[in-house]
Amino acid sequence: MSLVVTLLGAESTGKTTLAHALATTLAEEGRSVALVLEHLREFSEARGRTPREDEQAAIAQEQTRRIETAALAHDIVIADTSALMIAVYSEYVFGDRSLYDSALQAQRRWGLALVTALDLPWTADGWVREGEHVRAPVDGLLRAALTRGRLPYSVVSGHGPQRLAAALAAVRQALRPPAADDDADGAPPRWHWHCERCSDPDCERRSMLGLLGEH
Repeated sequence: MSLVVTLLGAESTGKTTLAHALATTLAEEGRSVALVLEHLREFSEARGRTPREDEQAAIAQEQTRRIETAALAHDIVIADTSALMIAVYSEYVFGDRSLYDSALQAQRRWGLALVTALDLPWTADGWVREGEHVRAPVDGLLRAALTRGRLPYSVVSGHGPQRLAAALAAVRQALRPPAADDDADGAPPRWHWHCERCSDPDCERRSMLGLLGEH
């Protein structure tokens, strides 16, 4: 089975940059890697606007379709977001929670969710991004959805090479053959960790440094 790595997080938290870096690094190691970019951005740039509420479901479905198509032909898929982020923004912008069920169902089929921390500075991107004020509430809605869906995730923090190293550590742990006791009593695989009650980037950075064995 392919390992699907979905990058989730609020706007301007480095998802696209990290997705490209992960795909490039893993491909250079000789792995069969597909990079699936964000369909929502493609949709918005083609039309010069953000989507309406009635267009959200089709965008989410297309993102899922592209990920699953890529997974049929590659060992690793790096997805720059998933339908779950569209569901989160649908709730935040429109108050619409109807996309969560299908988004969480799709997310359960995939191997590794990486949540990008809020420790990068917000940067403008024309009309595509709303503003720094949306990052914390969107991050909270995302983590609440993952927790509600009982979906484990790993938080990725740090700048530049440190952020990439943290993500690679999680991916390589997920690629390891499972030990006999990994799924005993329904326990999650060993690479999963998160702190669902904490969004403090300094706390997350300390946690990731501990995971990497740094001091």
